[in-house]
Amino acid sequence: MDIRHLQYFLEVARQQSFTKAAEVLYITQPTISKTVKSLEEELGVTLLDRYGKQVQLTDAGHVFFRQALEIEKSFRSLSSELDDLMNLKKGHLRIGLPPMVGSSFFPMIIGEFHKAYPQVSIQLFEDGAKKVEADVISGALDIGVAVLPTVDEVLDHFVFVHEKLNLLVHPSHPLAGKASVALHELEQDAFVLFREDFALHDRIIVACQQAGFQPRVVYESSQWDLLSAMVAANLGVALLPETICREVDHMRVRIIPVGEPVIPWQLGMIWRKDRYLSFAAREWIAFTQSKLGEQMK
Repeated sequence: MDIRHLQYFLEVARQQSFTKAAEVLYITQPTISKTVKSLEEELGVTLLDRYGKQVQLTDAGHVFFRQALEIEKSFRSLSSELDDLMNLKKGHLRIGLPPMVGSSFFPMIIGEFHKAYPQVSIQLFEDGAKKVEADVISGALDIGVAVLPTVDEVLDHFVFVHEKLNLLVHPSHPLAGKASVALHELEQDAFVLFREDFALHDRIIVACQQAGFQPRVVYESSQWDLLSAMVAANLGVALLPETICREVDHMRVRIIPVGEPVIPWQLGMIWRKDRYLSFAAREWIAFTQSKLGEQMK
């Protein structure tokens, strides 16, 4: 057994598929299947329950999965510490970004970071903030951007956006001419929201419930521009952050501040407190904190 055997098994367990795991790892399916079978024979237990094209962890597989994660984490820390010790100053970063913030904040920063650290490669993963947070906690991502506050105490962060949500309505909407609105005034409206894996999905629903009503959701999407287009087509109202509202076509929708209650939107860079941070990760945190701090001034 070596570390590659563990990594192959972990990826099969994550993907619940030998085919998908082989694609992620850029190896052939027979190679990964043979490796996992060899691992099971060496341990004398069945780790994966195979049925059709999908697989599930057995009871023994769950035990082995938890221990293999710890071993892989320790191995990554060892490799990173040795790299730093030898002053190689190169590395690879896996960064999670929610789709609606990636294009607004990070293209120029990533370009400047690459110029400063050309030997550090960056792999970006676009997911909702809740999925990004979970993947940073599990170790699948090194760094992420999440909507604060986070729910797990193992995470550290710095804040780079302090905003609030605004209301988007069609120009013909009865509230379109108001200077501000209270959330309870939307009780009879249809809502278009981000999907459930986005932190704003739950944040908006909870705010509506606290205002005394259950929002009627007619459409969910991962794309803010599609939500804006739905409002422009008079299919519902939306609540979007101020940053996103600056990108919206103001000729097609009306943007109104929400005053009662104000729904805050804070973004932060997150990473695990208890995990060794590589040179690349430490430099990314310091670099982005400096650059994003300038944008907040």
